[in-house]
Amino acid sequence: MTDFNIPIAIQQLVKAEQAFHYRIIPFDKIGKQIILKTDVADIVSLQSELSILLSFPTQLVEDTTENINRYLSTNYRKSSAHTVSSIHYSIDFLEKILVNAKEIGSSDIHFEPYEKNARVRFRLDGKLKEQFHIAIDEYPILINKIKIRAQLDISEKRLPQDGRITIVTDQEDFDIRVSILPTLHGEKVVLRILSKDTSHIDINALGFTEKELITYLENIKKPNGIVLISGPTGSGKTTTLYATLKKLNLPNTNILTVEDPIEYTLEGINQVQLRENIGLDFAATLRTFLRQDPDIIMVGEIRDVNTANMAIRAALTGHLVLSTIHTNSAWATVSRLIDMGIPSFLIASTLNLSVAQRLVRKLCNQCKSEKPIHASLFPTGFKIPKKMQIHYEAVGCEQCYHTGYSGRKAIYEILPIDNELSTLIKNNQLEIDHYIEEKEIFTLKKNALSLIKEGITSIDEVFSLLL
Repeated sequence: MTDFNIPIAIQQLVKAEQAFHYRIIPFDKIGKQIILKTDVADIVSLQSELSILLSFPTQLVEDTTENINRYLSTNYRKSSAHTVSSIHYSIDFLEKILVNAKEIGSSDIHFEPYEKNARVRFRLDGKLKEQFHIAIDEYPILINKIKIRAQLDISEKRLPQDGRITIVTDQEDFDIRVSILPTLHGEKVVLRILSKDTSHIDINALGFTEKELITYLENIKKPNGIVLISGPTGSGKTTTLYATLKKLNLPNTNILTVEDPIEYTLEGINQVQLRENIGLDFAATLRTFLRQDPDIIMVGEIRDVNTANMAIRAALTGHLVLSTIHTNSAWATVSRLIDMGIPSFLIASTLNLSVAQRLVRKLCNQCKSEKPIHASLFPTGFKIPKKMQIHYEAVGCEQCYHTGYSGRKAIYEILPIDNELSTLIKNNQLEIDHYIEEKEIFTLKKNALSLIKEGITSIDEVFSLLL
């Protein structure tokens, strides 16, 4: 069986736009000569054109159109926007990486040094994929360029640094959050791409079921109280918060946010960037917010007891507070707040709604394959619903770049804090399995099972939610 994956060192010799335009695939290197596969009929003309275009000698080898298409979709991503040439400033390798990552929908870029070389990886649909290799002697030059653009200290290589870069293109402006970490072989850099465009964020398209959306909207329209969204890093919590703020952003409402970082800019909302190095932390900013006549306050994350106390104080004084917290389920948020040292009666009287969410990859509709259900596919002891006879597996095709998946979808666990739950919280009774069953609340596990049944995702993708 042919392996269509090309080693990164060979792959990066030809740019994605060149590969697609000329139908060429680099797959081997002999001395200085690069062996290219192609399905172009007129090899002589192509060879002549490539000798001018490329900076190395080439040898062309014929292959089938089917194979060339497979090589292209497996190893290169066609940008949905325009080419790098639209950028306003001088073009070099760093700018190409940044703009290319944005165009193909990457959320993060990782620059990682090792003993003999360095690599660049993009996070696409939640998974890291290797994109480039960089010679280890050239790596510090690239890192210094990043530091200069982010206005960081290029002489400091022993301590972590954080900064921000603004990229301006003809099509779109976007920001990049920079995080630098000293490691054994040099500085590892992670760039988080922050889009300023919020036009695609719509609360109706996030992934709520109809019942969940009704419950969520009812609770965010309350004049006071706390709405908390939980989940691991990269689970879409911030996107849910921004979609909520867009819904609540009315001319007669004063909305204040404190964030780290500000991922989207929203017209009509007062957004504050956290600066802990000068004492502007969540708790201090919240204290000032209360003197700014707010209606709604959004706190990027409740990290400590001081922030939690200030959020509760804001809720008690008649404000609606939205925030995120790191827990595994909606109900675990209550335990987390108690562990922080927040009195149970305060949680019971201020918490309106607890939400847990995850992002799961959706199967590619072009190539997913129907299979019979088997117990070995699930965690040990898992009870498979009787009506569940089939599931779908990821296969891979040109449409999905041979990953088997295309896009992602959020799944939610919505837990409104009603009088019954409020009483349980006050009494520190934190076992609510009976309540979940009685109220027919869809947990993350139930929602994950629904996606498997509907053929939207695979068992492998949500396996951890079924444990």
